[in-house]
Amino acid sequence: MIDAHCHLEQANYNSDRDNVIEKCKKQLNAIVTCCANPDDFNLTMEMIEKYKNFIFATFSIHPIYIKDISDKQKDEFIELLINNKDKITAIGETGLDYFHVKENSWQQKQKELFIEFIELSKELKKPLVIHSRDSMEDTINILEQEDAKNVLMHLFGARKLLQKVIENNWFISVGPIVQRSKNHKKIVRDMPFDKILLETDSPWFGQEGKRNDPTTVISVANRIAKIKKTTPEEIDKITTQNAIRFFDLKIKQ
Repeated sequence: MIDAHCHLEQANYNSDRDNVIEKCKKQLNAIVTCCANPDDFNLTMEMIEKYKNFIFATFSIHPIYIKDISDKQKDEFIELLINNKDKITAIGETGLDYFHVKENSWQQKQKELFIEFIELSKELKKPLVIHSRDSMEDTINILEQEDAKNVLMHLFGARKLLQKVIENNWFISVGPIVQRSKNHKKIVRDMPFDKILLETDSPWFGQEGKRNDPTTVISVANRIAKIKKTTPEEIDKITTQNAIRFFDLKIKQ
């Protein structure tokens, strides 16, 4: 199995990051970790070098940081990504977040930043990983307006817009929330098999407030198998191939 979206750079892992990764190596084919802040660039690069062909990384500026990152920092980060494009698996997570950012003026800034990263993904010929909390309609409108093609909707939860995702030939990644959310279960039920990836969004979504880790994709796959009326082995096989195809991963199988 492959965890298509987690955050191994988070401070929650500072005390035992290598131990967590070694544990994951025994159970998973690969991990795609997400660097969503320029401050985490160096640590993320160290991980993908140390665990080559097992840890892969996506890079962007998360929309919740819109107030914290200056234009100079953003421009320097983009330049860094261009200069390291061969080590970048995808651009993301990028998008919009109206849950944490309520002010219209800052939401507008998010849209501008989002479009800039969509353009970067085209320039670097990399797929896009999308964050869209409480902003799904605007997010999809911008993706369509910018003619974004190779798109992964991370933690997609807007069932009324699922047909748009399917029509655009985009992917979704499904996380631990599918264990308890009827909405997400119905999305899995209706989403084509060949467009589903597994994710954990670790360290978040742990049980009882505890830290999560990428190995919980196994329980996500088990739940999807029940919804799709098939076996966990089949879900493992399909979602692993989907992740390899979407991210163009070079891994040993």
